[in-house]
Amino acid sequence: MDDQLVPVAGATEDTRCPATAIGFDGQALTVTDGATGEHLRLAPASLYLYACHPFQGQRGRHRQSPQVRGLALLDADGLVLLDLPGEWPVSKAWRFSGRTGIPMVNASHTPSPKVRAALARRAPGWRRVHGLAAPPRPWWHRPVAVGAGFAGLALMAYLASQGLWATWRALASVGRFLLDVLDLKWLAVVFSPALMLLRPVTSRVYRWQVRRGRILGPPGGPYLKVERGVRLRVIQRGRVLADLPKGRVATLLHYRYDDLTGLLLLDADNRPLYHLPGPWDPGAAQRFAERHGIRMAAYRLSREEYLDLVGTCEEAIP
Repeated sequence: MDDQLVPVAGATEDTRCPATAIGFDGQALTVTDGATGEHLRLAPASLYLYACHPFQGQRGRHRQSPQVRGLALLDADGLVLLDLPGEWPVSKAWRFSGRTGIPMVNASHTPSPKVRAALARRAPGWRRVHGLAAPPRPWWHRPVAVGAGFAGLALMAYLASQGLWATWRALASVGRFLLDVLDLKWLAVVFSPALMLLRPVTSRVYRWQVRRGRILGPPGGPYLKVERGVRLRVIQRGRVLADLPKGRVATLLHYRYDDLTGLLLLDADNRPLYHLPGPWDPGAAQRFAERHGIRMAAYRLSREEYLDLVGTCEEAIP
């Protein structure tokens, strides 16, 4: 293992150590994902060792999320070729850098906004290798969850027949608290059996809102929503990633650069406010922009334009 660089811990304190290893064959780096057996060969211009806090919206001011750590491989323009989450030993990383002749930037103590901006600059073909296998689910989870779901439905029917909706809401609140504490998401059917019946309805309502331009993005997020007509929020899994005054967002830019696509929120001076990489429906973006009085634009960016716009944006790190 002397000629390889491996992480010593997970990207955050509550994650497992990834089975990722970086080697050098004399010309390029070889990255091995031990969880999947995948091998990648790259010739980066530099290494970027980082640690930062994910972007937090208004709700994250009082409780800061744990640091996200990792190692990124950058090209000559500073674009991220490969992101490798995990805590990599600094001393070994410096020795690996000297042995391979690839310079390294230690951004472990760099302010989080600068680190997030650097990681948002993605090269075409960008990848993130987690090095983690999906944890196997015990065989008894499914039958227990199904049985608990039917028991929950029976309890809900009984409480409804007795008019005890306040009791049901109290039980649901206790259940959500226990689920957050114990992290046993598969038991959610015990405390929220109505989801088995209401999910198709809520999905239809959500799609109707997207068609009307009220919401932009998938249900799980990230998605855009305007609150009370004055705040434009970026939401993911119920967490506010960004909370901006709607009047500050002048343009919704749908961009394409090589095989990369995404959305940029721009102010009146065309300065980027927030970056949302990923596939977005231009038609849905147009409806959302028209409904909320925001200018919509769609461009294929050159390399220089992409570096100029995306390089100054912050992005939430999942």
